[in-house]
Amino acid sequence: MSRRKIREQIFKMLFQIEFYEKDEMDEQIQIEMDALSDVDSEKQAYIEKKLREIYSLCEEIDALINEKATGWKTNRMSKVDLTLIRLAVYEIKYEDDIPAGVAINEAVELAKIYSSDGAPSFVNGVLAKFV
Repeated sequence: MSRRKIREQIFKMLFQIEFYEKDEMDEQIQIEMDALSDVDSEKQAYIEKKLREIYSLCEEIDALINEKATGWKTNRMSKVDLTLIRLAVYEIKYEDDIPAGVAINEAVELAKIYSSDGAPSFVNGVLAKFV
């Protein structure tokens, strides 16, 4: 599984968790991890670790987004766009081995697949304010 596919998997899982209560998070993560039976254990561990880290920092990440996203607050953003932005902001702020340009580009590419026509520009615009 490539880094791009791993990132896409994390995005999908983060998006799904958005629809559950906080006390259901562990169960939902476990369900998602069980579905990755075809992925080697090292990559599964990486996905789960990153997913839990992003989820635990979600309030902090959202505060950063609200600070930078002029005219838009996280509660007004589509769930897909918000999830992509959260993932990219996490990578920009907390992952030293991922260049900001890569994090932004990957989020924009995923927006092209999973969101509306204007989403890639919106995601790019918000994330550009972080670099």
